[in-house]
Amino acid sequence: MALSSNDAFAAASGGGRRRRRGRARRGALSEINVTPLVDVMLVLLIVFMISAPLLTAGVPVELPKTEAGALQDQSQPLTVTIRADGQIFIKEDEVPFGSLAPRLREMAGTNTTKPIYVRADGKAAYAIVAQVMASLSTSGFTSINLITDTGGPSSGAGPADQASNPPAEPDVQ
Repeated sequence: MALSSNDAFAAASGGGRRRRRGRARRGALSEINVTPLVDVMLVLLIVFMISAPLLTAGVPVELPKTEAGALQDQSQPLTVTIRADGQIFIKEDEVPFGSLAPRLREMAGTNTTKPIYVRADGKAAYAIVAQVMASLSTSGFTSINLITDTGGPSSGAGPADQASNPPAEPDVQ
């Protein structure tokens, strides 16, 4: 008569009793099934990737492209947006040109060095952008910046040329 491994073990230990069958011997599984966790994390990643760009800008405009890099500033600046049709916005509120400077002075308080970012659509009339910037300058604001997208046409200067001759800062007045 041939003995199985379980019978041989039971015979060697001197016990005539058989051990319980396979299922009762096993303990409870205490492993975590990570597949649902990965599924949930991927869904959350996709949701955040889609919703993050929607939270950055209030008024949609098509910014012109330049080769200049992005500025790193942590404070909340005042943003003036000029759409292609000439409408002017402070943050997300439409403002007529005549009340632009008083409204910005009211928002900035006594801090006229607070940076103001002008986001003008690439198709906006140059005259409107120039008038807005002149109005800001004559109102006493000293830090006026134009916002552009990166990746535009090159001015012809290579990386070595830019390192030795940094571009002059534009005079905003």
